[in-house]
Amino acid sequence: MMFWRSVVGKLWFTILLLVSFLLFILTVMLLEFFENYHIRETERDLTNTAFNIAHFLEDQELDIGLEISWELLDEVTGAMVMKNKNEYYYSPNSASIAELPIKSMVEDEQLSKVFTNRDTVKKIVTAPNPEYSEDARTLIIGVPIKQKEGETGAVFIFQSLQVMQETTRSTTKFIILAAGVAIILTTIFAFFLSTRITAPLRKMREAAFEAARGKFDTKVPILTNDEIGELATAFNQMGRQLKFNMNALSQEKEQLSSILSSMADGVLTFNRDGTILITNPPAERFLQNWHYDQGEMSSKTEAIPSEIMELFQLSVNTEKEQIGEISVQGRFWVIIVTPLYNNKFIRGAVVVLRDMTEERQLDKLRKDFIANVSHELRTPISMMQGYSEAIVDDIAESEDEKKEMAKVIYDESLRMGRLVNELLDLARMEAGHIQLTIEEIEINSYLQRIIRKFQGLAKEKGIHLTETLETKETYYYFDPDRIEQVLTNLIDNAIRHTPDGGAVTIMTKSDAKGLLVSVSDSGSGIPEEDLPFVFERFYKADKARTRGRSGTGLGLAIAKNIIDSHKGHISVQSKLEHGTTFSFFLPRNNE
Repeated sequence: MMFWRSVVGKLWFTILLLVSFLLFILTVMLLEFFENYHIRETERDLTNTAFNIAHFLEDQELDIGLEISWELLDEVTGAMVMKNKNEYYYSPNSASIAELPIKSMVEDEQLSKVFTNRDTVKKIVTAPNPEYSEDARTLIIGVPIKQKEGETGAVFIFQSLQVMQETTRSTTKFIILAAGVAIILTTIFAFFLSTRITAPLRKMREAAFEAARGKFDTKVPILTNDEIGELATAFNQMGRQLKFNMNALSQEKEQLSSILSSMADGVLTFNRDGTILITNPPAERFLQNWHYDQGEMSSKTEAIPSEIMELFQLSVNTEKEQIGEISVQGRFWVIIVTPLYNNKFIRGAVVVLRDMTEERQLDKLRKDFIANVSHELRTPISMMQGYSEAIVDDIAESEDEKKEMAKVIYDESLRMGRLVNELLDLARMEAGHIQLTIEEIEINSYLQRIIRKFQGLAKEKGIHLTETLETKETYYYFDPDRIEQVLTNLIDNAIRHTPDGGAVTIMTKSDAKGLLVSVSDSGSGIPEEDLPFVFERFYKADKARTRGRSGTGLGLAIAKNIIDSHKGHISVQSKLEHGTTFSFFLPRNNE
């Protein structure tokens, strides 16, 4: 069944059907032609024979004429000579051919014209034939004879058409045999021709299937220079062009995918019906956080924040860009929805999710910085202004009171200078202008020297200050002045926030990666909500105290910048009423 549905089968069957039809028409025409030809030749031969017999009978004696006439007849041809209705002679082989009674000759309307009109007549009659089981059709031809007595005789020659039919059958068999041989040869030739023509087409079909599977470098062999060869050339060119276009599309797709993946902003592409088509990792993280915020444990749901869908519908309906905001897991996102066009029609929209949390925090830090600086400077300026006015107005009566006021003014000026210097140092560090002087330091003696500076302060408050040194190596490389600034700030904060009778412990550990230093106290601890902000500028654990040893709130920010400059990191761990631990790590290779 597949063969008849193939091009080979259809082409082969078409050629075979066409040739068979032509051969059938030709066979029918040839058979008709030969049959008519045999009849005409038989009639002509019989008529000539009849005229010859009549001529001999007219010129010779009857007996001699009859003898000569019978010699002119063949085995399948009979004759009857009639001098009159009562005298007639049959050829010797007439009995084996047909029995034609004299009555049928004389009384037949058409045959009797040979006597009456002296015309040559012919007729086909059905007569019994001893050689055939059924009556055979016989051709009778009559020719008049001129006799001396003035009477008109006739010569009737007859022959069975069965002989002509046998000749026709032989011719038919030959024609049918030739037609059969022609059909067989045509079948072989048509199959060979169709196979040869369709072989390149089959190769092109296989190449097309290979191209459909993505193998665009498949080539079709060019076997001929005709239209099929040109088709193979065009197919190969098409394959090369498809490969080039697919490579270009793949590169553009990879480029677009890389761009989307490397973008810091989240990108969502929607179809017109609101179905998500494309997302990038930031957008997926945003959706996961939103699902978690909504209490949905699985992030595979197709749910989208209502704020985004409202902006999407508004953008599609108005064909304009829409901007909105949303807050998820404590982070602020700006939503920008832009319609996508397909020629003149909107086919969807692209949503850009921009995380503005850091910008909001920076803006808040800027405002807090101005407020904190103003707050820190307002108190010493007010005190300096008040005490200076008291001195100018001679409110202080004694020299001791004037010296006490002057000392307060001096202390506040030092505090203002320290605040300004720390702000300048912090600004330089954040701008990357900090200069480190890396030296080889013997760690144990270095730490003990720093700890001794705080022994007196610790004894005054009754705080037990201890150190635990667990270093495998003796020497490390870092900037001693900057690290001393960090330790001084951490130890001072620990003593300041530890109640009387408490303890402060300095611990050091080292491994193959570097040096870990931690400062722990048994103070009140830091609230959990304040832990993410302890390294910001002007942070104070005790917000009620603004003077004295409460500091400026810049020490930890400066410490973090110093540790970052050493390519290390600093962290804090704290629980209320369980104390606080500040730890910083210095890598072994910090150059």
